[in-house]
Amino acid sequence: MRKTMMAPMKAALFVCLHSVLQYAVCRDVTLPSGPLYRVAGFPLSLPCSVSGYEGPRVQEFEWFLYRDDAGGRQMGVVSTRDKGFPYAPYQARVRNGEVRVDRDSGDKVRLVIQRLRAEDQGKYECYTPSTDSKYQGNYSDSVTIKVIPDTLQISYSRSLAGQPVPEGAELVLTCSAGIQSEQLTRLAITFGKRGGGAGSGSGAAGGEVSTVREIISIDKLLGVVPGLSYKTRYNDGEITLEKRNGEGGLDIYVMKIRAVQPDDSGSYFCEASQWIRDPDRSWQKIAQRTLDIGNLTVLQLAESLSVISSPGGEVTLQVGSPLILTCEVKGLPAEVNSGLLVQWMKRGSVYSDVVGAGGVEVEVARLSPEGVVSWGDDLSRASGGSMEKVGNARFSLKLFSARPSDSGVYRCVVSVYAGRRLPGPSTPATLTQRSEGVTVNLKTKDVRVSAVAQLPRGPLLKRGSTVTLICNATITTTGPAQAQVQWVRWPIPEPVIKKQQSPDADISPPEPQAEEKPRLLAVLMHNGVAKIYTNTSEVSIDRLSDVSYRLRVHMATLEDQGMYACSAEAWGQDPHGGWYNTGASAESNAVTVYLYARAADLLLIPLVVGVSSALFVGIVIIATVTCCFMKRLARQRAQK
Repeated sequence: MRKTMMAPMKAALFVCLHSVLQYAVCRDVTLPSGPLYRVAGFPLSLPCSVSGYEGPRVQEFEWFLYRDDAGGRQMGVVSTRDKGFPYAPYQARVRNGEVRVDRDSGDKVRLVIQRLRAEDQGKYECYTPSTDSKYQGNYSDSVTIKVIPDTLQISYSRSLAGQPVPEGAELVLTCSAGIQSEQLTRLAITFGKRGGGAGSGSGAAGGEVSTVREIISIDKLLGVVPGLSYKTRYNDGEITLEKRNGEGGLDIYVMKIRAVQPDDSGSYFCEASQWIRDPDRSWQKIAQRTLDIGNLTVLQLAESLSVISSPGGEVTLQVGSPLILTCEVKGLPAEVNSGLLVQWMKRGSVYSDVVGAGGVEVEVARLSPEGVVSWGDDLSRASGGSMEKVGNARFSLKLFSARPSDSGVYRCVVSVYAGRRLPGPSTPATLTQRSEGVTVNLKTKDVRVSAVAQLPRGPLLKRGSTVTLICNATITTTGPAQAQVQWVRWPIPEPVIKKQQSPDADISPPEPQAEEKPRLLAVLMHNGVAKIYTNTSEVSIDRLSDVSYRLRVHMATLEDQGMYACSAEAWGQDPHGGWYNTGASAESNAVTVYLYARAADLLLIPLVVGVSSALFVGIVIIATVTCCFMKRLARQRAQK
């Protein structure tokens, strides 16, 4: 009974599913929702697609037009399968390609009218001939096209003259545009550039393909959008686009490039486009005009810039004489307001065997674009020198009293920020150039220095006592001189015991330990200022006489014993009263400081040993007596 009822139900379900599948795969032709507004004289691109069909994957399409002024009569426009399909008004336009069908895929095409005319207005029907086994679904779809007049206007007030402009100059381009339409449309403005140099033209010529770059634009949503290659410059404020109110229904658009670069060479244009929002909420470009503004050639700064330092060649001065160096920047365009960073660099010193040979180049002083002077590592020069602007692109470095350490090769380094009077801290320089080197030699006096360290005779040095060391430093020269004395200490080296080893031994002797570097303890400056560099010991340093310097270590500990030595540097005085390091120095001999134990320390060990022994003996005696007593007591209890 149950089986006989299931058979009719299965049959009914199969028929129902078959009907649903037939309905699901029925043919469907689709066009965009309308009406669509397009501008006369500009292209129309109308997509049409078909789905749910049977037969070949490449479907045929036929387009018909029902004009508003034709009383609803049908007019053939173009077909993918019949060249004789177009009616008379469209035959010539189809032959020359002005009206055509572009195929995106087998079942998707586009009706393209290259130049839309007013008589092209009407209802367009997209029809697909049947390839199905049964006629089902819809085989066509239609949409209304409204052709509106062209009101897009674009002009410019001043074009590029074609004259080369220097790198860093400001570029201002102006474009006027407007639309007067009854429909709600938007206007977008784009400034762009073709090619990489002047005369690149506005299109392909002679087999060369022009490179088009969008610089900046105001899009259909009224937002300012920089081009992909210009985002960084836009974010830095180098490129701007401004909209101003104009006359006659035209607004004025002003693009500014604050400082042009060599890559900015090319042919510039302004593009105005009209946009409308279709019923499907998508934005469509319905009109566009491009206006060539002119060619721009940017002259590179590197071709004209030069940095000259004076005096040239080699300069020889006496110690204490003023050193004056001048730096002049030539080839800067007068019409470009550029910021300059001027630096004086020096390589080599009096301590080198050859002046200027090798060594690291260090900065002596710099003058920032804001006019702020800063000095390098030698901050004392801030009060003994100056750096200033002495003329148009001329800068001077003055050292009032030259020292031996001032000798070396000087170069003026200039960084140019073309078109940026006050660049930001992260703004890269447009160009950096260096002058030829100026070799500065200073005649120094003949200076001889000697240093001898000694440990005065006295009682044995013990822990907790004061250790006194003397350094005798003498300077032989002409003129005033002072010694700058410093003391160092390092551990006493352990004696090395050499042992004989058989040749067949496999074990190699341990490698000797690396010697510990001397540790700076104290310095007595040439001006009498003492500097202490140790925190573990109580140290003092002073001057006893013209040639004698004393180091004292108070409350000495085991850490204070070791090898001590002093060194002396000779400082001379220039005619202006300033002191300078002559570069002459000497190191003394090493003195060994050993600390003996105090009497209290010697008695402490026997005392500790004796007390410990007495305690141990007492504990043993008490333990023995207690043990014997307990055994005897146990035997007595057992007898009872």
